[in-house]
Amino acid sequence: MEPAATIIGAPYDATASFRRGARYAPAAIRWTSQSIESYSSMLDGDLREAVLLDHGDLQVESLAPEAMVTAVAGAIGVLPGLPVLLGGVHTVSVGAVRALAARHPDLHLVVLDAHLDLREEYDGSPWSHACTTRRLADALDPTRIALFGVRSGAREEFAAAGGLLATERSLRVSRSLWARLEGRPIYLSIDIDVLDPAVAPGTGNPEPAGPGAAELLDFLRVLAPLRVVGIDVVEVAPPYDPSGRTVILAAAIVREAVLTWAAKRPA
Repeated sequence: MEPAATIIGAPYDATASFRRGARYAPAAIRWTSQSIESYSSMLDGDLREAVLLDHGDLQVESLAPEAMVTAVAGAIGVLPGLPVLLGGVHTVSVGAVRALAARHPDLHLVVLDAHLDLREEYDGSPWSHACTTRRLADALDPTRIALFGVRSGAREEFAAAGGLLATERSLRVSRSLWARLEGRPIYLSIDIDVLDPAVAPGTGNPEPAGPGAAELLDFLRVLAPLRVVGIDVVEVAPPYDPSGRTVILAAAIVREAVLTWAAKRPA
């Protein structure tokens, strides 16, 4: 029986530009998921009623960035069911998008991120996580990339963002943008730093004045009718949140996303 979703970790943070620690996130999210209910009262769904597979973690910690991206692409390309990628820094998303773009020629991206990440290079590297959106735009047409929650970037990045499908500070989808996304295959990438650091301090590059947890979870429910073909949650850095609330929130986001887009699919 094919699983409705397959979870896979990419414990990698060599491309972090400030504070490393995201490599610990996949294991921490799995462990912390034991502390929350498998049942979502908002969705009236239970993970125990879904056929799920945990593929474990990719052995990518020692790889150079481009080799890591290739490894992630190779793994995502053969996973059964809906792929759910646990980062790691945001660079890991590039591999997942490469794989799914090959499977879905009309793939669109919905990215939740406090940062534009449109630099061509940062600190001499084109693979810094500060270049993630730029590298995603190398993998597919930039007019298929919609960013939400953005409130940080260089002046040049904001100028370049005009070439994307959308750049929104809020977590709201306009009617015209919805028309562009509806019916298309969507890859949903959630950088935990999209949230206000008062809510999710455990991340490498926290950015003030972001939305709260309830707003993000409500946004996922707004997106529920869309055809999501892949999901990731990235940039959780457990060492910077001794309370553990960032990891707990990440586990809840994974639960809600899986129940929304995978658990109700026929196995």
